Amino acid sequence: MNYTAVQRKRNVLTYLGEKEWLIMFLWFGLAFIGAITEISRGNINNFLIFKNVFFHLIHQQPLYIEYPQEYYDVNLYGPVFSLVIAPFAGLETKVGALLWAMTGAGILYYAIRQLPLNRIQQNIILLLCTQELMGASGWFQMNQFIGAFIILTFASIVKGKDMMAAFLIVLGTLTKIYGIVGLAFFFFSSNPRRLIGGLFLWGGILFVAPMLLSSPQYVINCYFEWYAALVHKNTLNEATTTIFQNISAGGFIQRILHLPTLNHNYVLIPAVLIFLSQYIRLPYRYNSRYRLYMLCSVLMFPVLFSSSSESPTYIIAIPAICIWYVMQPITRATNTFLFFAILLVSFSHSDLVTPWVRKNLAVPYALKALPCLVLWLMIAWEILTKQFLKKLEKTEAAAPVLEPVGQL
Repeated sequence: MNYTAVQRKRNVLTYLGEKEWLIMFLWFGLAFIGAITEISRGNINNFLIFKNVFFHLIHQQPLYIEYPQEYYDVNLYGPVFSLVIAPFAGLETKVGALLWAMTGAGILYYAIRQLPLNRIQQNIILLLCTQELMGASGWFQMNQFIGAFIILTFASIVKGKDMMAAFLIVLGTLTKIYGIVGLAFFFFSSNPRRLIGGLFLWGGILFVAPMLLSSPQYVINCYFEWYAALVHKNTLNEATTTIFQNISAGGFIQRILHLPTLNHNYVLIPAVLIFLSQYIRLPYRYNSRYRLYMLCSVLMFPVLFSSSSESPTYIIAIPAICIWYVMQPITRATNTFLFFAILLVSFSHSDLVTPWVRKNLAVPYALKALPCLVLWLMIAWEILTKQFLKKLEKTEAAAPVLEPVGQL
């Protein structure tokens, strides 16, 4: 097979990936532009919600009710979030919002740097995620942190840092439920007892910590109220009351097939079974390609199968597409898939596509979920059929410009 034309396309990314200054400039520069643009427009409602979580907690006010004089919508993060947002809450609001967005960009950058990939591969991942990061930064949400927590959980377990992994799992879970997917890496741990012990230790510490700013009874009540708020939100999302919510696999299927009353369990239960089936290949748990494929699957799972997924939530999933891509052999099909995946995930909700496409196709039909769903199923199939092992040989033969992922 003649790979010259496709190699040239990959070599463009490789060439750009060698420019460290360019990667830093685009990553943090576009995050800054995304945040400062929305700040200048006064679109900082999410940060206002976050900031006031801290003050509501220390004054022992309800965390999960509306405060129309302060912001619109309601808080949906756990009491521990008050500790996460605390360093930013006391700052002038616009300054705090900007620093919050840039901190999210920074921690996700650090997490990607911890992946067991070579520097060029990491840079290509960063480069391909910049557009999605810019959009997510302007929403001032927690998603960059959650994506980073999941990646860092994986990296910590691989490096034998089980206590750190336990901390990240507990912090992510008690902040935004998505963090619980970090438990999927449990079987990669070289010291599972230490990991289990760490989960109990950090669970106790982080459960009690907010009480130091309020009171034990108040925090306990908050957890019951948080659960009720999440159940209520899930009910609203599944009813597809707005096209900007439930941008998930279930939402995509609902809208494409015109099944607004589709029970999401019909999507979620098969997804869980498919995900669990990938552990059949646990004998390869020390193979770095298997581990990284599982990381990709885990990153996409909470975004694809949560009714709370929104456009900025995909900053969690887009690194999975890019991680998968840098591990593949050079083929026209791989590059074509990447092009359409980035187009649908990172650009379909932006002004770079025509307003007609955005308003009539991308947003109403939740097309952002489509490439992630296709890739998630592809990864599951390749794990089950051991294709991830065969692709290693093709990568070595066809893609010498990128170092193949070896054993950890």
